[in-house]
Amino acid sequence: MSETSYAVDVRDVHKRFGSVQALQGLSLQVRRGEIYGLLGPNGAGKSTLIRVIAGLHKPDSGRVTLLDHTMPEKDILARVGYMTQASALYTDLTVWQNVAFFAGLNGCHDKAAIEEAIAIVDLTARKDSRISTLSGGMRQRVSLASVMAHHPEVILMDEPTVGVDPQLRFQFWDHFRAMTKRGTTLIVSSHVMDEAERCDRLGFIRSGQLIAEGTAASLREQAGTPDIEQAFMRFAEQKGVSSHVQ
Repeated sequence: MSETSYAVDVRDVHKRFGSVQALQGLSLQVRRGEIYGLLGPNGAGKSTLIRVIAGLHKPDSGRVTLLDHTMPEKDILARVGYMTQASALYTDLTVWQNVAFFAGLNGCHDKAAIEEAIAIVDLTARKDSRISTLSGGMRQRVSLASVMAHHPEVILMDEPTVGVDPQLRFQFWDHFRAMTKRGTTLIVSSHVMDEAERCDRLGFIRSGQLIAEGTAASLREQAGTPDIEQAFMRFAEQKGVSSHVQ
């Protein structure tokens, strides 16, 4: 496969914060138009990896290529969406104003595209509501609309379903799959193992290392276990790292 077939190409990346080695020689490649899941417990290095891919952290060594550009590279960011784990919304602004603001930061001032993003997350009826009046699940939906409105080619999502109810989680994954059908590439981090089945491919992350990679079915088969959580623990044991999964 040629390098241009990859939306994201991470090669031997190391990143340290003081005494903490967050990433340890991690390499992975994400194909264009797929959902790639980063699965692992809290503190495994998933958020750091996403920030390195987004260009928010510069690796100590190694290389990250995003849409054929070596990161960090600010000129590529208008083609990328980044949904952080912590809400970045402005609580005094309305749903529409937030989505329009973040779309505008990425060069999108198309009112129809903003309205479409809000409709996709089923918040048209609340588009004039201030964020401060919304539930946590609704705020997550606004965050999703905010990264979708400018139609990015790659969307990076850091624990997008944390704190949302099971029904909303299913709705989110329906949105994710619809986006890939339009050619968007998604990288989704999670420590919720049952979300793994919805990804095209998975990377098991533990202690800043990629300890296994493949489809959910292939990882279960390789580990000889009936479910993803047990497969994760088996690979962690084989690699000699802690197997605790939250």
